[in-house]
Amino acid sequence: MLLDTASLYFRAYFGVPESVRAPDGTPVNAVRGLIDFVARLVADHSPAALVACMDADWRPQWRVDLIPSYKAHRVADEEAGSEEVPDTLSPQVPVIEAVLDAVGIARVGVPGYEADDVIGTLATASAAPVAIVTGDRDLFQLVDDRRGVRVLYPRKGVGDCDVVDGEAIETRYGVRAEQYADFAALRGDPSDGLPGVKGIGEKTAAELVTLYGDLAGVRAAAGEPFSKLTPARRRNILAASDYLDVAPRVVRVATDVPLPPFDPALPGGPADPAAFAALSDRWGLNSPLSRLSAALGWT
Repeated sequence: MLLDTASLYFRAYFGVPESVRAPDGTPVNAVRGLIDFVARLVADHSPAALVACMDADWRPQWRVDLIPSYKAHRVADEEAGSEEVPDTLSPQVPVIEAVLDAVGIARVGVPGYEADDVIGTLATASAAPVAIVTGDRDLFQLVDDRRGVRVLYPRKGVGDCDVVDGEAIETRYGVRAEQYADFAALRGDPSDGLPGVKGIGEKTAAELVTLYGDLAGVRAAAGEPFSKLTPARRRNILAASDYLDVAPRVVRVATDVPLPPFDPALPGGPADPAAFAALSDRWGLNSPLSRLSAALGWT
């Protein structure tokens, strides 16, 4: 099981009231929510291994170099390159990281890469079936029924997830999982600062990728005067050539990230009992950590 950790703690932050606080009054809604998410996932799915994948770089420069608008609207400090995050969430992220470390859940992030890239590398290399837990549709591109790679896409909470497999992607988007990245590049994604191709929305992108097989096929058709493309679509695709030259590399998750050594096995007890107890007391986490301990089989 691979966790898109930031996606989940953002979901926890907005899903758990900010009135949930530590003994000193500090908000811990994202911390408690994430711990409960992990406990529920372990209890419901009994994974053999678990990795919390992290955004060591939420906006890698190599992606920005290719498409400068990539996530540009989320930048809080241009000089620091920091992401715009709610004021009461930012201080909770180090607590989340400390809790994961004390519990002994593998936490993996690599400089220059997003959590998506870590997930892509692990999912591609795994010989065992993989469940990716994320609220980010970009990771649908990794779904592979033959290898047992699927996405658990939370609706309200992680106890209510859509299981996204190849059939679900075809039903929802009209493309095969292996076509999803090309479909997404054509469609664009305002939430990531990806403009897409003018006049091509989700439905048209699916039609084109289905008709021509992939993005290369769509672009070849645009350069062929006698293809079935309408003149407007042909013009728009040709006009977007510079974008389409680089969009696939930005949209596709990396699958060759140099990962550090780590142990993905579920912990049989706290990796750091003293830190585990101190964090529980300091942040008022006794109840959620007790639920996580029970899910992990410690009690």
